[in-house]
Order: sequence, then C-alpha cells, then structure tokens
Amino acid sequence: MRRWNGWGDEAVEHVLHEGALAFLAGRLGAGTPFPDATFEAVCAEVPASRLPPHRLVVTDAATRVRHAHGQSLPDWLRLRYGRVGPVPDGVAYPEGTGDVRELLDYARAYGIALIIHGGGTSVAGHLSVPDGRAVLAVNMTRMRRLLALDSTAQLATFGAGVLGPDLEAQLRTHGYVLGHYPQSFEYSTLGGWIATRSSGQQSLRYGRIEQLFAGGTVETFGGTLRIPAFPASAAGPDLRELVLGSEGRIGVITEATVRVSPLPEREAFHAVFFADWEAAIGAARTLAQAQRTTGLSLLRLSNAVETETMLALAGHARAVGLLQAWLRLRGCGTGKCMLLVGASGSRAQVRHALRQALAACRAHGGVHVGSRLGDKWRQGRFRNVYLRNTAWRHGYAIDTVETAVGWGGVTDMMTAIEAAARQALGAAGEPLHAYTHLSHVYPQGASVYTTFVWRLAGDFDADMARWRAVKDAASGAIVDGGGTISHQHGVGTDHAPWLAAEKGAAGIAALRAVLTHFDPQGLCNPGKLLMEEGG
Repeated sequence: MRRWNGWGDEAVEHVLHEGALAFLAGRLGAGTPFPDATFEAVCAEVPASRLPPHRLVVTDAATRVRHAHGQSLPDWLRLRYGRVGPVPDGVAYPEGTGDVRELLDYARAYGIALIIHGGGTSVAGHLSVPDGRAVLAVNMTRMRRLLALDSTAQLATFGAGVLGPDLEAQLRTHGYVLGHYPQSFEYSTLGGWIATRSSGQQSLRYGRIEQLFAGGTVETFGGTLRIPAFPASAAGPDLRELVLGSEGRIGVITEATVRVSPLPEREAFHAVFFADWEAAIGAARTLAQAQRTTGLSLLRLSNAVETETMLALAGHARAVGLLQAWLRLRGCGTGKCMLLVGASGSRAQVRHALRQALAACRAHGGVHVGSRLGDKWRQGRFRNVYLRNTAWRHGYAIDTVETAVGWGGVTDMMTAIEAAARQALGAAGEPLHAYTHLSHVYPQGASVYTTFVWRLAGDFDADMARWRAVKDAASGAIVDGGGTISHQHGVGTDHAPWLAAEKGAAGIAALRAVLTHFDPQGLCNPGKLLMEEGG
C-alpha cells in the first residue's frame, strides 16, 4: 500500500542507526518529532464533490485525498499537518483512448479543470489543486500495456500510464530494456517522464527521455495529436518538443513510442575516491568529454560533504572506519570526494569501458576501491529516498534543488547554492546541512544536485516559511549563476516564478500561445509550468 503522506510503500523502512542520528544532531541539533495528522481526520474534512455524475469518476474522500498532492516538501507539510487545502472533486481511471476523449468532452461541457496523474511522484508542485473551481484528477495507470514492439527498428509503444518496473518487465520478456531509471522509477510513469523531461540515472548510455521518446499520441481539446516515430526528419519543427516538458498543459499523453536497447549482458558499478573536489571534477569532465567512454552508463560525483554524509549514514561503522583509514594512507582524507562509475553492455564492452575510465581516474589521482560501494548504491538507489520518511519521524526535513550549467560554472554554482540556502535559514536562527553531487555529466557541463537537511519547527506556518526561504534563496542563486531552473524535476508551480529568467519574454509568450491553441479554456493542469497571467 502506498503511503498517503510520504514516499513509497508503507512496508518499506529506511533505518537510521544511532551513529547516523548522532551525525545529524551534531550538525543541526536534536530533532523534535511530533504527531502527524491521521488519514481519517484529513478525509473527514474533505468537502462534497462539485462534479456532475459520470461513469468513470469516483468521488469518495479517501481516493480524492490520495490524489491531492505529490512529493514536494510543501505537499508533505500540508499532508502531515492536516492542512491539505483543495483536493480534486473526483478521480477518473481511463482504460483506453475512448475513455480519455470522453473525459475531455465531459470537462469541456462543465468547465472542469483536469490534472493528469501518473505515479504522483512530482517534487515540483505539478499536482497541486487550484482553488475555486471543480477539478478532476485523471489517473492514467490503467493504460499500461505494451501495445507494439518493432524489434527490427527497436521501437516499443506503451500506454502512457505504465509504471517504470512494469515497463521494464514487459520489455525484458522480449530481451529489451529502456534504461530510464530516475530515482522515482518504482512509482513514476512513462507519460510523466515525457511530460516533465525526466532524466534517468544511467542516461549517459541510454539517453534522457527526450532521446528515448520517438513519437506518440496526445488527446487534446483541439483533437488528437499524433506524432510519427521517424528515425529523423527535417519537416519543420519537431512536434515532440511540444509534448516534452508540457506538464499536462496541452492534453493527455495516451501512448508513447520509445527507443529501446537489447538487454545488457553485464552491468558493473565501481567507486573511485579523490583527495579533493578539483581532482574529482577534473576526472569527471575528462570522462564526459572523452570518446573512449562508450559503454559507460553512469558517472555520479559527490562533493566532500556528501561523501562524508553518505559514509556516516551508511552504518557498518567498522567497515567504513577501515575504508577511511586506508583512504587516508592513499592521500584521501577530510576533503575526499567519491565518483561512482557505471558501465553497461557486453562483457567485453564493460571490461573495456571500465579499464579506460579507471585509467583516466588514476591520471587525476583517483583511488579505485572496487565494486562493493557501487553494488551497495545499485541495491539501494530506489530505496535511499525513503530516508525522507525516517528523517521526518526524527524531526528533520529533507529537500533538494537541481540545475545544470557549463563546466566552467559548476563549482561556483555548487558553492553559491549551498551558501545561499545556509544564509537563508541562518537568518531564522537555524543551521542547515547542505551537500551536492553531479548526477549527470555531459561534454559541455553537468547537473548540480543539492540536498538540504534542517530541523522541523513542529508548526505548519513556521515550517512552510523555512522551506520557502531555502527554496527562494537556492533558486535565486541558480538564476544568478546562469543555470537552468530545472535539469530533471520539471517546473510545476514551485519553479514557475523563475522560468521567465530562462526563457525570456518572447519565449514565455510563445509557450503561452501554444498552450492556448491546444486548451483555449485553460482546463489542463492550470497554473503549472507558466504562471497565470498577472501572477
């Protein structure tokens, strides 16, 4: 059963051992747990639905609450404190394109706003319900079948509501893989990945979703938009770009054709430590820009504070202590940074890619420690996010921001984001623990993904103010440093105030015109991506 007010499955727990709690307390002070609102109490406050009856729509309070928010920290604050705010008036579960068209007609006839709901994993406010109007959440997860597989062209077509594990399981039976693994993989959908321009952890090999998305179908208020899956085309602007990152504003993605790859014969993930950040980032840049890295699927570089934090929270104190002592002897002490290197493909490809990558790392002073830490990362890569639930229970909040910038600006961006957030919360008299990794690297630059941990106040308004201060400061630092406001999480409502700085007035006007063309009444996910006029 999915948690209604946190991440993932209720049966999965991420345990924080005493050493980890001591680490957090030493940097932030002891957290103060407080009781969460109950699901029953929240459901009791849900008002009656304003929707006219429809055969596909359910209106019970429990279902509506479970579709009211995503996974951003403001979403959590509203759910945990029982300050849920507006909830959808109903939820529909279409099972085919005909059902979707029927729901669009229903919404247009009654002026109902639609929020397209995939896995509910958004961390940017994509699912927040606008106040003052009737709203229908459209849950796409029953449209999840593999509809076609062209093994000659290596193209697969799915219902857009397919969840990550189900998608890969259906492909695996035919010997293929998509290879798109965001941290939300277990609960996010193909349509959601496309609508938010998602990036998977192994995109170095398989590509971001914009490289994987070949074509598909979108049902809009203006009719059906069909995008053929050409290998390439010079026939004017690429209509896929209207769909990628559209965040539910132009219509409902019902089917998607994606480029798939044969199942890799082998995958391996190794860890390399460097004495300091400059040596580590030099190695990461070299690998990203070298042509010989064919076969690498992952490069993930943690700065010194993240490296220290991961080792402190890992448990296994004796083993970690021995590793730390050995690394000190090899010149990797207090400022050490860890780079994870992953390779996928045939056994020969993996062996060759790792040999070349580790040689490049050695040239930058890297100390290779084998595959054990890499294997641990792979085993826990979809479980580490459960730390948010555990930290909350101990009185701590965890949030993230991410951006991408050219190599020349990566270090300054990392420093500026962390400093701005610390200063913002410090003004309220609270310490903040910040650490960063490069989650994706490119020949031209890298993503900068920063995690913040701070103490909860135990009061809704105070905790919302703390989040707002951190978010505003970090986002301001991103814009001031010339980074994109989102590398992989999308825009939603949380990032919308900073989008104009990136797109410019002409770009925003063009986007608004496109949305108006497909949705003249403004019924599709209103308020997301672009701020409302005058907002």
